[in-house]
Amino acid sequence: MTSGGGPMKECGYSEINTRGTSPMESPHKKKIAVKRKWEVFPGRNKFYCNGRIMMARQTGVFYLTLILILVTSGLFFAFDCPYLAVKITPAIPVIGGILVFFVMGTLLRTSFSDPGVLPRATPDEAADLERQIDVANGSTSGGYRPPPRTKEVVINGQTVKLKYCFTCKIFRPPRASHCSLCDNCVERFDHHCPWVGNCVGKRNYRFFYMFILSLSFLTVFIFAFVITHVILRSQQSGFLNALKDSPASVLEAVVCFFSVWSIVGLSGFHTYLISSNQTTNEDIKGSWSSKRGKENYNPYSYGNIFTNCCAALCGPLNPSLIDRRGIVQADMAQSVTPSNGLTMYGSTQSQSNMAAATPLLQTEPTTTTDEPPLPGKTTISAPCASLALGQPTPPSSMPNLNSETVLTDMIPLKEDLGNHQFLTPDEAPSPPGMLPANSPVTHSHTMHVLNLVSQDSLHEDSVRGLVKLSSV
Repeated sequence: MTSGGGPMKECGYSEINTRGTSPMESPHKKKIAVKRKWEVFPGRNKFYCNGRIMMARQTGVFYLTLILILVTSGLFFAFDCPYLAVKITPAIPVIGGILVFFVMGTLLRTSFSDPGVLPRATPDEAADLERQIDVANGSTSGGYRPPPRTKEVVINGQTVKLKYCFTCKIFRPPRASHCSLCDNCVERFDHHCPWVGNCVGKRNYRFFYMFILSLSFLTVFIFAFVITHVILRSQQSGFLNALKDSPASVLEAVVCFFSVWSIVGLSGFHTYLISSNQTTNEDIKGSWSSKRGKENYNPYSYGNIFTNCCAALCGPLNPSLIDRRGIVQADMAQSVTPSNGLTMYGSTQSQSNMAAATPLLQTEPTTTTDEPPLPGKTTISAPCASLALGQPTPPSSMPNLNSETVLTDMIPLKEDLGNHQFLTPDEAPSPPGMLPANSPVTHSHTMHVLNLVSQDSLHEDSVRGLVKLSSV
């Protein structure tokens, strides 16, 4: 389209940002660095992969364990398996691979997981626990506090003492203990194993047992077939020539010979512990007796070897009690920017949140009728209908006064005809501050102010009435 025969000039338009910074909001707002809980974890642990991997601080022996397993298995697959697969059966490298895969999986699962660390008490919880201890020991604020801090619980008829941990500020649950290396209280603490680089507790004990058991089978498997390989070669070319042809077999045999006794013995010891439902910590201290009839019998044993094994190896795996990857909440309140581009601070924000959560502070719809207003009668909306967010809200103890109550205060009742002259709505005086009847503005705010003003007088009248009734 043209105007006056001439072409219209092209105009460029730029988008206007309606969500600009308000005067109270800084245009260069600093980004608050998000901190994870593993970064401020109080224990002596190492975390990797953003808190997904949790290990002890001393991990040197763990790397030695990895090197021994991987190097020995690698030499076996490189120098022994090709000969054994041809001379005996190709199933030997397959079985060896399955064992190595299972050993590495259980080792990493034991080393990288939470063993069952108990969270430390917060300052408020620690202070409350201190007050409970003071009351239980009968000590005053300035008195002497008895040194023993224990609680007693009864488990299957056996009295068990719960010890207080001065580091974690908690009463440790049964079978829990504080690891001095990791500086954590661990649930169902078994021991701290440097070979896996982690504590062994409630959440990783089954993986630790499967690791040492599968490692025992792998060590015996490699040692047996390395000896078989050397014997078969020595039958063909002599013993010395067999050692020269496969020097790696000698190294494998030496490593397996010196490690098989400790690994197999450790597997047998933990098999005994599982069958009796004990921990290494309890067995070393001699806490319980294996016989049921004695006074210090084990209250955690089910009395059946099969049931004890199923409870330790096949029971449900409890979730971790420490939220390692959780976000640390900042102490200072952060400003929240609503959709209209205005920043809310302090009481305004809290009141708006409270109004959104409390139905009494939300806006109620105003009921309107088609009837024309009577002369002298003011149209009154629902109480608190137009209470805007961010304005001071009435206290919760204030009675909910509606329009009828206000009109009752302004106009005398019919029962008082003897003492007062009845006034019609046209003759009723308008209270100060009210708008005229023909004003298009509703009087919800004005009536709400009247309710606040007449609150004290109504309260006094009601109290006097109650006193008169009670005296009668």
